[in-house]
Amino acid sequence: MRYVIAILAGVVLLPALATAQTSERTAWGDPDLQGVWTNRTTTPLERPSEFAARAVLTDEERAEIDAEAEANRDRPPPPGQTGGYNSFWLDRGVRNSQTSLIVDPPDGRYPAKTDRVRESDAAFAAMRDGTEFDTWEDLNLYDRCITRGMPGAMIPGFYNHNYQILQTPDHIVILVEMIHDARIIPLDGRAHLSSRIGQWMGDSRARWEGDTLVVETTNMSPRGDQRVRYLVHAGSEQARVVERFTRVAADRIDYSFTVTDPATYATPWTAEIPMVPLGGELFEYACHEGNYGLENILAGAREAERRAAGLDK
Repeated sequence: MRYVIAILAGVVLLPALATAQTSERTAWGDPDLQGVWTNRTTTPLERPSEFAARAVLTDEERAEIDAEAEANRDRPPPPGQTGGYNSFWLDRGVRNSQTSLIVDPPDGRYPAKTDRVRESDAAFAAMRDGTEFDTWEDLNLYDRCITRGMPGAMIPGFYNHNYQILQTPDHIVILVEMIHDARIIPLDGRAHLSSRIGQWMGDSRARWEGDTLVVETTNMSPRGDQRVRYLVHAGSEQARVVERFTRVAADRIDYSFTVTDPATYATPWTAEIPMVPLGGELFEYACHEGNYGLENILAGAREAERRAAGLDK
């Protein structure tokens, strides 16, 4: 009930905060992060090899990359493949000046992964490339429309990179359009939950450091330990994610996160992803666990088994 009251309080306060938006301060004096924001960009999470040690693109390089992406929109899929959404459904954005969203390590790449993760990722990728899906539990959390975990929920992909932020004096609410996660984050100094309690999105606590909102997330669910490119990026039970939100202008939030996960990576890593106003409303992403894709993947696997057994005649 307390969480519901906090959300309602944030909604009720929104009209009263209209005048405070110009100075980027709430009625109670905190930096104002409220609004509907997007972090869409075609900047990759990891730095492409052609840019090597370069952290920044020139304006000419950015224009060339954007022009190439535009020219390659809606190409026919390779033979034997069904293809995916056309550009009507996508909202990729454009390149920013960074060569990668990862800024630390300095090479813009993930740190070395542990042996445990290299083995599990290889096994998961091999399974995903085939049709041997025995049950819905063989598919990842993203395919099942459950969650992208943390920090995956805050990483842009190819559409629905939109977030609505609400504030009260003692809570921050971040509504994530992609797979409809709602992050209700206390600001009142309470302790984290017991380490025995794991959650899909972890357990988040926030505090202000000057004008920067710092959100620390722990208690990841062990069932969410998956890495599927940027779509699912949940950490192990040992993961700790520290996010920083700084309103630097009326039309920009500087956002970053640092992942520390000794069960997965040799060292911590940090990504920086600017957020700008969406310029519209947040609409529901109607993804749900009983989606057609999930049903058809399993049906296709059963049909492949029938044909392999000679039962298709």
